[in-house]
Amino acid sequence: MRDCVGLDTNVLARYFVEDDADAVTQKQREAARRLIESGRPLAVAKTVLLEFEWVLRGHYELERRDVGAAMLHLLALPQVRIEDRERVSAAVDMLLDGFDFADALHHVSYRDCESVATFDDRRFARRAQARALVPRIYIPV
Repeated sequence: MRDCVGLDTNVLARYFVEDDADAVTQKQREAARRLIESGRPLAVAKTVLLEFEWVLRGHYELERRDVGAAMLHLLALPQVRIEDRERVSAAVDMLLDGFDFADALHHVSYRDCESVATFDDRRFARRAQARALVPRIYIPV
């Protein structure tokens, strides 16, 4: 896998976000576009995607559907190897269904477990239990 370039969050943000940009940001955006559209083999780690979602939602204040659209676009790029692609794709589906992306990514990462223990019984657990997600949610007492 040494023939690929790993992408950091800021490269993804420059590629996907069109905002008012100073000269440096504009140059970075153009460089990100050239790299991502070059056809070179690229890689994106799950941790980068977790941070990318946070940057889009928190810093740029994008709506959930727009964050999901950016993630789906990235998943569709044939030259980009996404770490644990199948589970990341499932987490993006959960994001678009109203789940917090971090919670969704944690949940799908535990698919081989019988349950996921959490104390987050107000948001994640209730929503997951209502949808009968597998693995089931377990609230320790």
